[in-house]
Amino acid sequence: MDAKPVIKALPGATTDVTQRSRDYCHGRVRDMLRIRRMEERCAELYGAGKIRGFLHLYIGEEAVAAGVMPHLRPADNVVATYREHGHALLRGVSMNAIMAEMFGKREGCSRGRGGSMHLFDAATRFYGGNAIVGGGLPLACGLALADARAPRDDAITACFFGEGAVAEGAFHESLNLAALWRLPVLFLCENNLYAMGTALARSESQPDLAAKAAAYRIEAGHCNGMDVLAVDEAAGRAVEHVRRTRAPFFLELHTYRFRAHSMFDAELYRAKAEVEAWKERGPIHTFTQRLKAAGMLTEDEFLAFDAAAVAEVDAAVAFAEAGRWEPVEDLLRDVSTPRSAEGANP
Repeated sequence: MDAKPVIKALPGATTDVTQRSRDYCHGRVRDMLRIRRMEERCAELYGAGKIRGFLHLYIGEEAVAAGVMPHLRPADNVVATYREHGHALLRGVSMNAIMAEMFGKREGCSRGRGGSMHLFDAATRFYGGNAIVGGGLPLACGLALADARAPRDDAITACFFGEGAVAEGAFHESLNLAALWRLPVLFLCENNLYAMGTALARSESQPDLAAKAAAYRIEAGHCNGMDVLAVDEAAGRAVEHVRRTRAPFFLELHTYRFRAHSMFDAELYRAKAEVEAWKERGPIHTFTQRLKAAGMLTEDEFLAFDAAAVAEVDAAVAFAEAGRWEPVEDLLRDVSTPRSAEGANP
């Protein structure tokens, strides 16, 4: 296996919107708007005390999920991080179930017990929502190992994680085992430059993350994560590689979060001017501008897509508000083994 990157779509590169169908492009606009409007409302609800605990927003990174998810099939496994709301939504988890989980209601996808960082849905094979940095990488290898030993057609495992995870031992162990055991796993590194609050250059002597994967003899590449069509192109090639070869692939997606790391983050580690400069490259408005310039999207169509996203969010909030709290007597359900009739644990 070659140890050199195979995708050359560098940050800043763009793709011609006219090479995609109108329907496909409209679908990506709708996907990104659904994520953006949901995340913006979550921020408001957090301020109102409706959502509690930790909350990590995906605003600014929508092009990654929107570009990758269309290439995944229902039989594929998906593993994500604590910034996973957008991944879960585009994977097919209903916004109602996501919002109810945010509220801590039993109608949530994790019965209200996981909250923002622990979205889970077996029906869509969405396996987290993992709060531990790098925690999803070994899980992805386990899922891929199961498929390698008992193949389900050509199913693969897609694992999303941030660049902060490359400093964890689990990252290196997982890539090493994926290469040794030839596991059908697609490693998707969402590099937003700062992890929790430390610039990549301050934490890594080798900031080229694709090179780290190549060191394990895993084919790797990188692309502009702010351009949904660049992500689409790179992800399509990466997914095809894993399906065809049944071997791992590492794709680094250069992106940027517009909001703080979490709602508790004072955000003292980056200049406001830098954030504003990155917002000029925002994935939604730059893509829609290109579509309008090519005559593939009208302002009325965009406003209709946006209104539909807002209406979906409104309905999800109403669903969560009307949800039920977990009964106190059920709080230990699935936590401990039921006591036997004699009063001792079996």
